[in-house]
Amino acid sequence: MRMVDLIEKKRDGSGLDAAEIKFMIDGYTSGKIPDYQMSAMLMAIFYEDMSDQEITDLTLTMAHSGDVVDLSAIAGIKVDKHSTGGVGDTTTLVLAPLVASLGVPVAKMSGRGLGHTGGTIDKLESIPGFQVEIDSQEFIKLVNETKVAVTGQSGDLAPADKKLYALRDVTATVDSIPLIASSIMSKKIAAGADAIVLDVTVGEGAFMKNIEDARRLAHTMVRIGNLAGRKTMAIISDMNQPLGDAIGNSLEIVEAINTLKGHGPADLLEMTYALGSQMVVLAGKAATLAAARTMLEDAIASGKAFEKFKEMVKNQGGDVSYIEHPEKLLTAKYTFELPAKETGIIHEIVADEVGIAAMLLGAGRRTKEDPIDYSVGLVLHKKVGDPVQAGESLLTIYANTENITEVKEKLYRNIKIGSEGIEPALIHDIITE
Repeated sequence: MRMVDLIEKKRDGSGLDAAEIKFMIDGYTSGKIPDYQMSAMLMAIFYEDMSDQEITDLTLTMAHSGDVVDLSAIAGIKVDKHSTGGVGDTTTLVLAPLVASLGVPVAKMSGRGLGHTGGTIDKLESIPGFQVEIDSQEFIKLVNETKVAVTGQSGDLAPADKKLYALRDVTATVDSIPLIASSIMSKKIAAGADAIVLDVTVGEGAFMKNIEDARRLAHTMVRIGNLAGRKTMAIISDMNQPLGDAIGNSLEIVEAINTLKGHGPADLLEMTYALGSQMVVLAGKAATLAAARTMLEDAIASGKAFEKFKEMVKNQGGDVSYIEHPEKLLTAKYTFELPAKETGIIHEIVADEVGIAAMLLGAGRRTKEDPIDYSVGLVLHKKVGDPVQAGESLLTIYANTENITEVKEKLYRNIKIGSEGIEPALIHDIITE
């Protein structure tokens, strides 16, 4: 078998079988196949596409290119959730304890974030004492005993994906549905979940900018997840404005606490119910999405979900007093209001640009080595469709410097006020097969 023959085969529109894909991925990961040949293959895939079976074979080969986490010692169906990214994505902080409070094991491995704010791990570390690095035995023990634990990713998961993604980034082949789908799903499968719920975001603050591409990506990932033996569902959610009100690490912890108490932003609560319902159904705890939603609503109303969050924090070394008194997490030195310059209706909040404003305050990273300031960020007081009076606060800025002129200018440019009302979308579609 020769790589040049496989390139020619795909270039001419034919499919690759499982053995050919394994030869290609194993050879590239080990260094036997050079970048220039894999670049040619990526471009051939970009133009000629792949079948569902090809994408599944590619996904499984990438998933098994490194460590594969074994969660079989945890009783029950383990359900993982993945978002394709956005601004103000607080859902995991709410979903993990909420779903666990219904007896569904949530063994969550999360990463650190690049961009607007930290990842789930960074956000949890804003709780004093919280330990995200726990060994596998303790991780499994906690999930078996209390149904929930969140840890940083360990080991070498899907190294083929890391190497391929770096090459895609410099060969203009990032925007390929088969390559995006296999990249995401290979890591999810290597992480050991029995079932996977996907939040495919679409809009200005998302990787997928239009609904057609988002819908195809969602359907593709659901199909390959199921073909790979993982029960998979997805929702397509809007990311033309930030989800929830908070953008920033400790600020999002406070928002998660409020949401678990039933007082969170309406859009974040709705997204939590939509994703959580799929997780509960896939775990076999409810027969329908409607029944699962009722269970989730009851868990929040009864306080079970909030108590499970406190238990999770305590089990991982966190100071529970900060959960019981979340105002203790608000430690930024300065707060500033951003007053509206005119009267009207919020017409647009450009999610990614508002996220960058939070990053400029120190809430996120430009590079992997950058430190994060847990205390800074933004809390929106107005969302798309809301009326606003001139002089009324659009949002609060939490900062550790008084020099925030650049941040304010960016926010004013990207929060647009109009004269007509608009009804923002939240969930565009639910994909169950």
